Amino acid sequence: QVQLVESGGGLVQAGGSLRLSCAASGRTFSRYAMGWCRQAPGKEREFVAGISWSGGTYYTDSVKGRFTISRENAKNSVYLQMNSLKPEDTAVYYCAAPPSGDTFRVDVRGGRFDYWGQGTQVTVSS
Repeated sequence: QVQLVESGGGLVQAGGSLRLSCAASGRTFSRYAMGWCRQAPGKEREFVAGISWSGGTYYTDSVKGRFTISRENAKNSVYLQMNSLKPEDTAVYYCAAPPSGDTFRVDVRGGRFDYWGQGTQVTVSS
């Protein structure tokens, strides 16, 4: 059973930084792409960033240059470093993993994700 556990959310002023972490378990982490999505109140879930099994990355336009996704296979973890935060970044952030068997995904511009963490709230005050 794949499990994803996020941590690191919180309240920060505009211009500040936060680092989100996601610990994965239940399968061979290094073989799978990972992603981060977010959902703001009243809006649909939005794909924010993805990282391939080999470290290739993708970012949605609104976070390019401010957010950095990374992974540490030895710790079965993926991270999202968020700098220069804006009030519009306020949302619940979710770690996401693709279906079992969808290994070695290279295109991380989105795609299907079957596993989700419980979410961590990020609130950016103006």
